[in-house]
Amino acid sequence: MLVIRYLRRGKKNQPFFKIVVTDKKRAPRGGRFIEQVGFWNPLTKERKLEGERIKYWMSVGAKPSPSVFNLLVSAKIVEGKKMAVHKKSKKKTADQPVAIGKPQEEAAVKKEETSMATEQVPLAIAEKKSE
Repeated sequence: MLVIRYLRRGKKNQPFFKIVVTDKKRAPRGGRFIEQVGFWNPLTKERKLEGERIKYWMSVGAKPSPSVFNLLVSAKIVEGKKMAVHKKSKKKTADQPVAIGKPQEEAAVKKEETSMATEQVPLAIAEKKSE
C-alpha cells in the first residue's frame, strides 16, 4: 500500500519535512522512499509541492496521511475538508474496577452485611426492653 507522508529531517528543534511517497509495508519509516514530491518547513512556513506528481500518485492508489492531507487541502491541491489529526482519547473511570462477576458478588455481600446489621439492632433493643 502506497502512502504519502512526512519524512522528518533537520536538527533538534529545527525540523523540516520532506513529503515522500513510500510503501507502507516494506520501507522503514525514516528510510527508503519511492519519490519525493515536496517539502515543508514549519518554522519559515515555506512549502513546495509538486501538485501534478501528487495527483498522479493518488490516482495510482497512494493515500496521504491525515497531516499531509490537511497540507494538500490548504494548498488547494486536493478538495475537501481537513481531517482530525489527533485521535480523541477515551475517558477511563478509575473509580470503578473492571472485573467480570466481582461487582455482583460484592453487591450481594454488602446487602447481606447491611441486612445482618439491621436485624441485630432490633434484637439488641428488644433484649434491653425485656430486662
